[in-house]
Amino acid sequence: MESLRMIDKWPVETAAVVVVRADGTRAGSHGPTAHRFPLASVTKPLAAYAALLAVEEGAIELDEPAGPAGSTVRHLLAHTSGLAFDEHRVMAQPGTRRLYSNAGFEALGDHIAKATDIPFPEYLRQAVLEPLGMTHTDLPGSPAKDGISTVDDLALFAAELQAPRLLSRQTLAEATTVAFPGVTGVLPGYGHQRPNDWGLGFEIRDAKSPHWTGSSSSPRTYGHFGQSGTFLWVDPEAGAACVALASRAFGAWAVEAWPPLTDAVLRELAT
Repeated sequence: MESLRMIDKWPVETAAVVVVRADGTRAGSHGPTAHRFPLASVTKPLAAYAALLAVEEGAIELDEPAGPAGSTVRHLLAHTSGLAFDEHRVMAQPGTRRLYSNAGFEALGDHIAKATDIPFPEYLRQAVLEPLGMTHTDLPGSPAKDGISTVDDLALFAAELQAPRLLSRQTLAEATTVAFPGVTGVLPGYGHQRPNDWGLGFEIRDAKSPHWTGSSSSPRTYGHFGQSGTFLWVDPEAGAACVALASRAFGAWAVEAWPPLTDAVLRELAT
């Protein structure tokens, strides 16, 4: 895909990108796809997938108490627990505001570890990484932000998101549908969004503006970006997913560079 060569003009030392079709095959890739990058918050979709598997296995339930008083596993996954961004401090009643929260995902990881008697990084490895063959992915710390992976490994995850083998399609559909509709909040790096729609561990594009995906991305597009200069999106209307990892922290460069890449990818896929 010629569009993927756009990353060569990004103001970063190292970047890699892949586009994965709905059938799991690669439409194209560019850059060092085996290079290991810190994922920052692109860790969250992996952690969420492990949590959803724990639900399907019966280890936990979406609506059981977890996190602060009144909060559930569902609230933690949907960033509506009321916990602050990086502190285990309650800022709102559960379900009333979309407060993007690393602390919430850390509470989720602790909850799963207690329920399964398995440290969360090990649970993630056993439940998600090993079955998908993601042998170069690790979680050495927080389930909110400390994952390390490669484009090659995340291409396997992108294929799983489009044709799930580990999860039921019904569970994945619920996770990529808006949870707690109408809730407003701040999308980090992009300001206040009304509404600020999320599923269970996945941000949902809908009609958000500004946004890190493209102007031609469908409203059903879901995924996540990370402050380390990383993103993963799945566009069901396009029948494809895209993963891009870079060695420069998110900033103005990414705000300018990411949407044109996405739009170019979607145009090329449509031809």
